[in-house]
Amino acid sequence: MIAYNHNILFKSSTAIYCEFENELDTVTIEEKPFPEISNHFNLSVPFFNNQGREVCLYSNQIEDDAKSRRLWAFDIKGVALFYWYKEKKEINYIAYEDFSEELLQYWVLHTVLPVFFTTMEYYDFLHAGAVEVDEKPILFIASSYGGKSTMTDFFMKQGHTMISDDKVGVYEKDGVYYAIPSHSHHRPYRKAEDIGLFVKNFAVRPKPIQAIYLLMKAPSDASVEIAPVTGAEKLIALRKHSEVNFSVYKPKRLKYLGLLSKKVHLFSVKVPWDTERLQEVYEKICVHCSYK
Repeated sequence: MIAYNHNILFKSSTAIYCEFENELDTVTIEEKPFPEISNHFNLSVPFFNNQGREVCLYSNQIEDDAKSRRLWAFDIKGVALFYWYKEKKEINYIAYEDFSEELLQYWVLHTVLPVFFTTMEYYDFLHAGAVEVDEKPILFIASSYGGKSTMTDFFMKQGHTMISDDKVGVYEKDGVYYAIPSHSHHRPYRKAEDIGLFVKNFAVRPKPIQAIYLLMKAPSDASVEIAPVTGAEKLIALRKHSEVNFSVYKPKRLKYLGLLSKKVHLFSVKVPWDTERLQEVYEKICVHCSYK
């Protein structure tokens, strides 16, 4: 299957969808034992509690060491320990007692691959939904329960191509920042460890980001207002909504966010908290982003 602009090959399992593209690099996912792997780690980075499970990132190095291979591991209690070397495009795993094909695919697509691509320093991630308007990516960021998923879902129902409904990979090339399509699943609901609904209208290539919209809750009778966010406020908003944040990459992440804030437009949107007014918000954003 295709995810994060790579072919993803589940070698020891039956993947849900098996399309591949020859011009894309391939990341393989395979079960493979690693005796006494825990003895190799001297760095642990506790991760947020995810889907009711304890998760933690490990490495054999505090910082990158050119003299030895850097080993990373991502431990999901009850499901699997995933591990990889930085220079290789393969993820191996050791299954635990709750392991299943469905859990493998859920965790790999939603969490393991973003962690993998972050440690490989391919992409940085924003906690955002993203769709295309006039074939140009726009991103939605918001506080928890702030309407990001609802807005993404509403745009999709109007026929807009989905880029991601949760985590958006971003990379820079020649001073331009591109949004990376995540994977072709959408979760317009909250259900633990559920891969979501398959989406046919899914982006196939990275494209330059047109704008990022910061959704702000407003009273149901408020007017819909869109305004630029600039300066320190802009950098703080991007930092707050950055994803897959590890202390070992903090200096690099802050530098990336500073450069991103200089290159990509960020706008706040006052969103009346009334689903009957989503159409109005939708229309204003579409008109607004078409002029950026």
